[in-house]
Amino acid sequence: MTNLLGQQSHVSKLIAGSCAGVTAVTCTYPLDMVRARLAFQVTGEHVYTGIRHTMRTIFHQEGGYRALYKGFSPTILGMIPYAGLSFYTFERLKLLLLEHFPSWCGSTNHSGTGLILNVPSKLLCGGFAGALAQSISYPFDVARRRMQLAEMMKEGHKFRTWYGTLAVVWRTHGVVAGLYRGMTINYFRAIPMMAVSFSTYEVMKQLLQLDTSVAKGS
Repeated sequence: MTNLLGQQSHVSKLIAGSCAGVTAVTCTYPLDMVRARLAFQVTGEHVYTGIRHTMRTIFHQEGGYRALYKGFSPTILGMIPYAGLSFYTFERLKLLLLEHFPSWCGSTNHSGTGLILNVPSKLLCGGFAGALAQSISYPFDVARRRMQLAEMMKEGHKFRTWYGTLAVVWRTHGVVAGLYRGMTINYFRAIPMMAVSFSTYEVMKQLLQLDTSVAKGS
């Protein structure tokens, strides 16, 4: 596999990022389902009283473990390009900045053989990577939320499959007001979150003495 992809190939970064994202969302998805149900409740009309009660109610009344993973398909379909593209974009931007603006964006590593990004550049690359990845995967996030909340909506029967959900949203509200509804406010959440996440990722690797540098003159 190493011979095919290479340790520093762009394809390997896409695959690694996608696999990491899919693994994380698979392990935590039931909690996201619970969060969506609790957040959607209207004051005075509470159906759920807490995390454990929400999980038990969904499990017993809506179909067991499968019910806890409603909306999982569009989540995976969105996570693959989101996580993969964000990792790829970050690494690509890091390489471009260190190649073309080394004095502004980088500093020499401890061994003196390569360049590493400074913190402002890490934040810039991470924020841009998050914004781009979110722009591409956002419609799947809309489908996920509709499917998670289907049991609490009057027309929830329309949101049984991810492709059916996307079609209903598109026909009813269009692209901007439907598939990308809430995108602007989502940027205010996603951009700083990804900027801090990637910066922390890079800094922790450096603290653990893992190589994050780009060779000088590469």
